[in-house]
Amino acid sequence: MDFAFCLLIFLFYVLFISLSSETEASHLSRILEIHEREHAYPSVQIAAAHGVLHRLLPAHSSSFEFEIVSKEQCGGKSCFIISNHPSSTERGAPEILIGGVTAVEVLAGLHWYLKYWCGAHISWEKTGGAQLSSVPKPGLLPRLQTGDVLIQRPVAWNYYQNAVTSSYSFAWWDWERWEKEIDWMALQGINLPLAFNGQESIWQKVFQKFNMSASDLNDFFGGPAFLAWSRMGNLHGWGGPLPQSWFDHQLVMQKKILSRMFELGMTPEYGRSGHIYNCDTFDENTPPVDDPEYISSLGAAIYQAMRSGDDDAVWLMQGWLFSYDPFWEPPQMQALLHSVPIGRLVVLDLFAEVKPIWHSSEHFYGVPYIWCMLHNFAANIEMYGVLDSVASGPLEALGSKNSTMVGVGMCMEGIEQNPVVYDLMSEMAFRHDKIDLKVWVYEYTRRRYGTIVPNVQDAWEILHQTVYNCTDGSFDKNRDFIVAFPDVDPSFILIPKTSASGIKKHIVKQTSRISFSEGTFDWPHLWYPTSDVVRALELFLSSRTRFAKSQTFRYDLVDLTRQALAKYANQVFLKIIEFYQLDDINGASFYCQHFLELVNDIDTLLACHEGFLLGPWLESARNLATDSKQEKQFEWNARTQITMWYDNTEVEASSLRDYANKYWSGLLRDYYGPRAAIYFRYLLESMKRVERFPLEDWRREWIKFTNEWQSSRKLFQVKSSGDALNVSQWLYDKYLKDPVIGGSSTSFVA
Repeated sequence: MDFAFCLLIFLFYVLFISLSSETEASHLSRILEIHEREHAYPSVQIAAAHGVLHRLLPAHSSSFEFEIVSKEQCGGKSCFIISNHPSSTERGAPEILIGGVTAVEVLAGLHWYLKYWCGAHISWEKTGGAQLSSVPKPGLLPRLQTGDVLIQRPVAWNYYQNAVTSSYSFAWWDWERWEKEIDWMALQGINLPLAFNGQESIWQKVFQKFNMSASDLNDFFGGPAFLAWSRMGNLHGWGGPLPQSWFDHQLVMQKKILSRMFELGMTPEYGRSGHIYNCDTFDENTPPVDDPEYISSLGAAIYQAMRSGDDDAVWLMQGWLFSYDPFWEPPQMQALLHSVPIGRLVVLDLFAEVKPIWHSSEHFYGVPYIWCMLHNFAANIEMYGVLDSVASGPLEALGSKNSTMVGVGMCMEGIEQNPVVYDLMSEMAFRHDKIDLKVWVYEYTRRRYGTIVPNVQDAWEILHQTVYNCTDGSFDKNRDFIVAFPDVDPSFILIPKTSASGIKKHIVKQTSRISFSEGTFDWPHLWYPTSDVVRALELFLSSRTRFAKSQTFRYDLVDLTRQALAKYANQVFLKIIEFYQLDDINGASFYCQHFLELVNDIDTLLACHEGFLLGPWLESARNLATDSKQEKQFEWNARTQITMWYDNTEVEASSLRDYANKYWSGLLRDYYGPRAAIYFRYLLESMKRVERFPLEDWRREWIKFTNEWQSSRKLFQVKSSGDALNVSQWLYDKYLKDPVIGGSSTSFVA
């Protein structure tokens, strides 16, 4: 190929990118204009915003005045404007005026004011809820000293949800819980949320028009806890059939959800209501052939189906397939992306904080995309984050040459965990410059607890540099041995050695997986020296009496204690294996008992906070049932998702077992602990008899136990019990202050 031809190709590509960007900008501007025209009346949005304020700060309902402003007042973009109210000097008058293009921007402005003028903090109830004690009383709110504050969105959209969040977190929600979540969304500035509820009701009506019978549909729709994968075509019927009451109830719920979202100025992705259609093709399903023309024809057909019902249709697609499946090389990827007119397809760069596709694909070959943080898999409970990447990644992508980025988003599989990560990510919808994270984390701690305590500040600096600074590029699916117990012959487990940093060499990569005929398991993911996190816990405990009434501190203390004990438990398990392989039955027996006692003790810890309970998950499933048969079905769904997940035989567990594992009180004492006890019994008996570990016997008993547990109707506590401050100190003294594991290759303390 000569130089002239190469130059021609290059110039054509540059022209293509230029024209694509212009086309994209033009079309998205048109969609945004349509959205603006279809927003609720300003008076409706203002009323909805005041409703959020009243639920959040009822005593301050009259302290703020809200108004809807034009984009022209915002410099041509969406924004919020915070001002001292003109009448604020008059007694009883509003003190602060907040304007925004929609109620979402207004409430994002309220949140910004509460954070940066009042030192307040807002998170999910299960993660400690809102810290509002630092907000002055009405009449004493801080005034702006430097004039009006105008904050623009750097990109138009702030997206929220993963396609599977609807099953891992939202499956059993009633309207009360949905209302709280929509309030939270608005305060975070989210204007482009998924809205999946009631989808099956629409499908049912469509299918019935094609003369499909009720029995046909019973085999198609999955159960309530598995609908996300039914929608994406990954499985059908599992956990079903859906009762008619479910179809009807969810459609009524969806109408409430959509109504509230529209009142706030959001654009939910639900049919013609937003002209944005979510369709995730080939989600963990590889196309049958790699011919680009074939792939292009599939994409074109999908889009034409959307356009046949809505001429303004925009296809929104998760980009997970490009990250997950090596099938998608540049020719295949371009074929799918370019099968739709530029600007009519928007891709979610789903895992951009760890594995950004925008960079390797030159910004999705000219197709608009949303920079998304995935962060959490399967609603696992694990202290984890990549704060540095979250703080810089969206800005780097937006500022890069030929950027086609049109939004930021949060695409976690499960919510109600790691509030620091979501507090930071929500700010990136309004940030134009890189954040000084050391300062930000310091201020976050002050806001979250309502005061500054040096030891706690020091603890958070450690956490920022350890659990919240994962840079190894591994997927963080929690595989701690307590919650993801190895299904393997103990003879084949290699004991990892400790590196100079204190990190186990065999545990660094999530891809380090044992897989052979004797069993399979993933090594737990460890990316930091565990001794550093124990030190952070010590600093927390030294200040615990200062925060006796703080729910945010109690949540963080329980979570941090759990994190440290979970990693300690991994080393206890390896100690069992070490003694097994040394034929030391006394040592193995001692550490088996130590592990089981630790599991029960962690359960006691988790019972101290309602964010770590199994009971509410099961109770909420039962509460959506209309009769005893449904109660049994729905509870089976809820129990199965967090244990075996999918089908199994008598001697072969599901490959998805423990994928949605949880550190929940009740689950440890009633399921994880007894399961480990079964394994240890077979292990010790095989040592006594000097026989090989009976892997099939262990599997048979464990799977039978799991199946029975999934069908059980045992009740679990739905309210917390015990004092988190005292229990955390007790467990630190018992296990971490002077750990029984030390002086060997599996030493816990680095």
